[in-house]
Amino acid sequence: MKVLVVIDMQKDFIDGTLGTEEAVEIIPRAVEKIKRFDGRVLATRDTHEENYLETQEGRNLPVRHCIRGTKGWEICPELKGLIKENPIDKAAFGSMELGKVLKEYHEQEEPIESITLIGLCTDICVISNAMIVKASLPEVPVIVDAACCAGVTPASHRQALEAMKVCQILVVNES
Repeated sequence: MKVLVVIDMQKDFIDGTLGTEEAVEIIPRAVEKIKRFDGRVLATRDTHEENYLETQEGRNLPVRHCIRGTKGWEICPELKGLIKENPIDKAAFGSMELGKVLKEYHEQEEPIESITLIGLCTDICVISNAMIVKASLPEVPVIVDAACCAGVTPASHRQALEAMKVCQILVVNES
């Protein structure tokens, strides 16, 4: 089985409070990637509560975003209908739950051949989750499709891709 993990493709990261032009640009490529993908598709959803500004992340990034139940928290409409399983909500950049779920699939259902990640933001949540996935299943190839990712800035996007390569994560550009 192959797995595609769609990281935090939410309104606030696309064209909302933390959106970027690059995030908007990857939507059509992400749609095509999901439609063509032959395997299981999972998603993560950055999830904060009303007290976000009182958290460590909120103090370091004082921009309310992805507050549970708001429009900005929702997976973007173009992708939402393509993802059949409920998103894995996560309160931090990386999701330990994602690693656990993938390990359970691998050990209890069907061995995973590869895990591909796409989404936002390359330099924060994509890299964090790629590292967790790699640590959870070190013998399963972890792939990041750079054409379906965007960072906070183009420079930090490129820097994160280079960092992942050093950690034996295969970076492809399949636009």
